[in-house]
Amino acid sequence: MKTKLFILSVFISAFGFSQEVYTKTLKLMGSRFDISVVASDSIDGHKYITSAIDEITRIENLISSWDSKSQTSLINNSAGITPVKVDLELFQLIERALKISKLTDGAFDISYASMDKIWKFDGSMTTMPSEEAIKKSVEKVGYENIILDAANQTVFLKLKGMKIGFGAIGKGYAADKAKALLINQGVSAGIINASGDLNTWGTQPNGKDWMVAIVNPLNKEKVFSWMPVKNSAVVTSGNYEKYIRFNNILYTHIIDPRTGYPATGILSVTIFTQNAELADALATSVFVMGEEAGLDFINQLKGVECIIVNKDNKIVSSSQIELQNKE
Repeated sequence: MKTKLFILSVFISAFGFSQEVYTKTLKLMGSRFDISVVASDSIDGHKYITSAIDEITRIENLISSWDSKSQTSLINNSAGITPVKVDLELFQLIERALKISKLTDGAFDISYASMDKIWKFDGSMTTMPSEEAIKKSVEKVGYENIILDAANQTVFLKLKGMKIGFGAIGKGYAADKAKALLINQGVSAGIINASGDLNTWGTQPNGKDWMVAIVNPLNKEKVFSWMPVKNSAVVTSGNYEKYIRFNNILYTHIIDPRTGYPATGILSVTIFTQNAELADALATSVFVMGEEAGLDFINQLKGVECIIVNKDNKIVSSSQIELQNKE
């Protein structure tokens, strides 16, 4: 599910010049990115957007498991053989990912990439995989087998055939890095939206907050509620278009890395917090945990809020959320 974002682009007089929102949509990291910046003219707007694209591309080259020359691929290819020395940036990203894995008891796990893909969500499955096949599919998954050596800045995957991947955290990290770069370049406001992994700063040119619409997962044209976003991140996890149903139970494409079974009971999860990397990881985690456990988990975290659309298409939210109904 993609968070639907409505941006009001207007002109105002500020410091002797007008400002406008400039936006470019393109495909990066295999996903749709919408990069929006507030700038005084199209030349600056284009320059800033190009800088953000270059930064996102740099990150993709670092963390991509599809690029055979990337450090991530080298880690995976050396699994069970030898530790791999990596850039400090990648080492610290993996280090943070492991902390989230521990915090969520493995509901989030970058070693999910080791999972055998026995579930298909393209309509071709007619029967569930066997219990034995499901259990076998996650034999090489387990963040406990990712060994970090801070002194030597190395990463080692203990099991041969084990892999890591950043599909549940990479786009959020890229959004954070692009935002930080643009702020450093003096961009007063903007939004990096990586297919629903979104980070904002500043305000619209008219001084109002950026607004995010929480949409109905079963009807993209219907807005459940509006949320102001103030210098923070919003990430939505879930895709109601990718699921299968057996015995009247809806199984989504998000799979619990601990069990090998797809998540059930939730259509979408939206997380609000200070950075998109964390929000990205937590959205996936709550989806795996389920409604009750997920909300209880979020309510224990400082500075994190959550909106869940459950299997009955009803909204439930964490304790501090204030929804603004669409008028």
